[in-house]
Amino acid sequence: MEIRSAVVLAAGEGARLRPLTNHRPKPMLPAAAKPILEHVFDSLVDADITEITVVVGYGRTHVQSHFGSTYRGASIDYVVQDKQLGSGHALLEAEPEVSGPQLVLNGDQIVERGIIEDVCEVHNSDTIATLGLVRDGDITNYGGVILEDDEHVTEIVERPHDDRSYHLNAGVYAFEPEIFEYLRGPEPQFNEYSLVDGIANAIDAGETVRGVVSDGFWYDATYPWDLLEVTETLLESTDGVESTVSADAQIHNSATIVEPVVISADCVVGPGSVVGPNVALGENVTVGANAVVENSVADSDTRVGANATLVDCVSGRSVRIGAGSTVVGGPGDVRIGDRVHENERLGALLADRVHDRGGVTYAPGTIVGSDAVITAGTAVQGTIDGETEVQ
Repeated sequence: MEIRSAVVLAAGEGARLRPLTNHRPKPMLPAAAKPILEHVFDSLVDADITEITVVVGYGRTHVQSHFGSTYRGASIDYVVQDKQLGSGHALLEAEPEVSGPQLVLNGDQIVERGIIEDVCEVHNSDTIATLGLVRDGDITNYGGVILEDDEHVTEIVERPHDDRSYHLNAGVYAFEPEIFEYLRGPEPQFNEYSLVDGIANAIDAGETVRGVVSDGFWYDATYPWDLLEVTETLLESTDGVESTVSADAQIHNSATIVEPVVISADCVVGPGSVVGPNVALGENVTVGANAVVENSVADSDTRVGANATLVDCVSGRSVRIGAGSTVVGGPGDVRIGDRVHENERLGALLADRVHDRGGVTYAPGTIVGSDAVITAGTAVQGTIDGETEVQ
């Protein structure tokens, strides 16, 4: 079926990515040096979608100011979800903008164009919903789908832990407008309207729900270390992001660039430094003389001092890493909320405007909150609150 319009759900915060999401929503975090949401828009436009409605909420001005009213020739309209009451509620907020068959995607998950095209090709008016599925995805933290006769969806299970044969729900849907009635009822659990519950309501009512299995790329950056993995996957995938050095970047002739990398406009890479592999530098990042940056994501306006070493590091915007500081790399134990994740590949996460004064050593798994200041020569580990000074 020819579908030319899409609703993108981009109203959530991304609490498990704090402190990076303290000042902007998860869809605007960087994946290979550009926002996750921009990758979503690219996949939609490449699949010939010309009208995009974005449901925004937390940090919505970041989305609206970045994209405006058009993107690569596609029109963009915005709908505000004032209270985050679930994915189904977010789609209900966009109901006045929907007049026919509609694609629906999550704005904080990267999906390959092929998944979108497969869903559009399979969907027809006799089917209230068509789900894009991935054959080999890890379903334990996401949604598993049971297919009958390789096409009919009979059950959707959130975070399944039994031994049945599931496909991963990739969060790409085609819906007929009648889906809205099933999103409204019955009364939601925990005061949240779930998109998956709405689909389950339609199945229970005897509606036809289909699934189409794709081999395309799908990725959700749930935790800080996932930003490293998604960047690496995008850079190394044939359908991902091309390794590039901007023509506006200044690379010293004695510096070494180890591809794949993304080095954005106005970056400066100093003499004797080594950048790569699997590094994404946002706009206006400076890497000082003889510094080493490997398997890392440095967001815009970050400064890496001379002789510093960053391995498996994620930095927010306007971070200052002093001369001789060292992020030794993962694996490490990382505390997210009240849970400790063991042996994750994260050297350190330095949130927006962290300033270390040089000679600092970061133990694997360190998380430093926004606007923290770290005194020269300090060894830090664990979780450091934002707006604190570490001596």
